[in-house]
Amino acid sequence: MIGTENSSLSRGWTAFFALCIFFQFTACQTQTSTERLSNSTSLEKPDATVSNENKDAAEEKTEEETITADAETIIARKQVPILCYHRIREWKASDSKAAKDYIVQVQDFKNQIKMLADSGYHTVLPDQLYSYLTKGTPLPPKPIMLTFDDTVLEQFTIAKPEMEKYGFKGVFFIMTVSIGRPGYMSKEQIKELSDAGHAIGSHTWDHHNFKKYQGDDWVTQIEKPTKTLEGITGKPIKYFAYPFGLWNQEGIPELEKRGFIAAFQLAEKRDPVYPLYTIRRIIPSGYWSTKTLHNSIVKSF
Repeated sequence: MIGTENSSLSRGWTAFFALCIFFQFTACQTQTSTERLSNSTSLEKPDATVSNENKDAAEEKTEEETITADAETIIARKQVPILCYHRIREWKASDSKAAKDYIVQVQDFKNQIKMLADSGYHTVLPDQLYSYLTKGTPLPPKPIMLTFDDTVLEQFTIAKPEMEKYGFKGVFFIMTVSIGRPGYMSKEQIKELSDAGHAIGSHTWDHHNFKKYQGDDWVTQIEKPTKTLEGITGKPIKYFAYPFGLWNQEGIPELEKRGFIAAFQLAEKRDPVYPLYTIRRIIPSGYWSTKTLHNSIVKSF
């Protein structure tokens, strides 16, 4: 079984490099009246008309806050820049030219995170993004999301401490077949990420193409990994990242049925019907300077 899994992971990485390069570089481019009354030292009986007006206003505000925006409204909101990292390590002689696009060297990664902090960016997590997109909840100035796919160990040993140096939080999309294997995160490390305030999402069981799921694939690739991650973190798993960034409309209702409220692709155009399930990300290339990354963030979103 382990030999089969290793072969599957190897083939997945090879396909990942080829497919993601194509999509990456083709797509890129008052204080209220109620408060005043409660703070008043007057012994006069509150005016009934004012009280009723306050009650009506509060009810109206609550109703507005629970309304979820439609797809057109969500698409009209300004996109939040989202970066998608994979490997963070030094290049090897055996790394292909294509592979290096997905391998950001350690000092380059540190320089990128420092650049984001120095440029005034503030990281946001999926719950904040979801609330902004569906309800218009304000985000901090210059919001950005940092995501990490595939469970690789250096995301814990290098990315986590570097982000935390600047008060940043990240989103880690876990491929559960790899948990505990050499070069990948353990259950304990995933829980530590979650307990430290980073977000954990699902990236399937073993990175199979989402567009090809049928029958029991929904259990193997979606349901079981969700239960595994919920067992590790003790928290609901509500966010999903598509392997290779590939998705189709037919599969999105299957995610909805299984409790996912948003999903992340790569740089393709968002779906007009399901914008919450086709949230865009860009992959910082291993060849990019910090200036190129900054320009890409500005131009791509």
